[in-house]
Amino acid sequence: MSRKSWGIALALLVAAGAGYSFYQKHERAVSVRTVSIDRGTVERTVANTRAGTIKACQRSKLSMQRGGAVATLNVNKGDRVKAGDLLLSLVNDDMKARVKQAEAQLAASRQAHEQACASAAQSERDSARAETLAHRNLLSEENRDASKTRAITSSKACKAAEAQESMSEASLKMEQALLNQTMLRAPFDGIVAEINGEVGEYVTPSPPGVATPPAVDLIDDRCLYVTAPIDEVDAATLRAGLPARVTLDAYRGRVFPATLTRIAPYVQELEKQARTVDVDLKFDSVPQDIPLLVGYSADAEIILETRNNVLRVPVEAVQEGNVVLRVDAAQHLEKREIQTGISNWTFREVLNGLAEGDQVLTSFD
Repeated sequence: MSRKSWGIALALLVAAGAGYSFYQKHERAVSVRTVSIDRGTVERTVANTRAGTIKACQRSKLSMQRGGAVATLNVNKGDRVKAGDLLLSLVNDDMKARVKQAEAQLAASRQAHEQACASAAQSERDSARAETLAHRNLLSEENRDASKTRAITSSKACKAAEAQESMSEASLKMEQALLNQTMLRAPFDGIVAEINGEVGEYVTPSPPGVATPPAVDLIDDRCLYVTAPIDEVDAATLRAGLPARVTLDAYRGRVFPATLTRIAPYVQELEKQARTVDVDLKFDSVPQDIPLLVGYSADAEIILETRNNVLRVPVEAVQEGNVVLRVDAAQHLEKREIQTGISNWTFREVLNGLAEGDQVLTSFD
């Protein structure tokens, strides 16, 4: 190799060394995201595994007790009704006639009862007078016995008439009950959600196990609650009365305070799904400007334990083994193993290993 070639090679080596030094110098200056360790509130929580649902404390899918053609439909979807209001009725002219007949029979039975008992009272008085006359030897024994027999017979007739009146009353109640089966009334105050049927259409009862649409779906929307599934692993930590927070997809960013009111006494075994326990949560308060609807999807976060004014670190800053990368005074990252307490999806309590104001890394990419 000539002297000129050696010069070129040396120049290239020097340039490469300078470039590598420049690259190393600038490679070490990496931009990262850090967060400062502060004090605050840390909660231990349990959340639902699948979306929960808002339900009404009272909701009835009402059906007729017997089939028939709809004669009157007194409500529309969205109407508010009071308990006892007539929602719809079936054609029932024959049953109304039987009720009239039973009422007339009852009236006749009452008249017969009064007549028989009045006759019995008269016979009782006649028997008493005959007894007095017989003691004075002014009446024969035969007439006295006859008068006494009439009194006993009349008393029995009075009791028989009373029993007949009771039978007539029972018959009237039975006919009225059959007539009431053709009328659908609201069992509680609420709002009509659905109506399945029109005037003239034939409706049928909904026996158990048969998927027949209800005649009227009635909802009491004054009282609402959330039901949500909780993983069976977390079920043992729950107890009624725990505070909770509810969030709704319909009102993102809004948090509704609630209280855990019921824990199901059994585990749901749904095919191809994790086993869960259903829980119910009652809203503590709902702002007047938030019209909640039955069927809204909801997420629940149940608060098991709360610690205030404790050191805390964001969960995303903690690596496996409770290790964090702390920024030291020389702006270098150092591994620091910490001791932690309770945690949730956002923060983890720091018991040892960090101090307030320490900077830890949150961007590991």
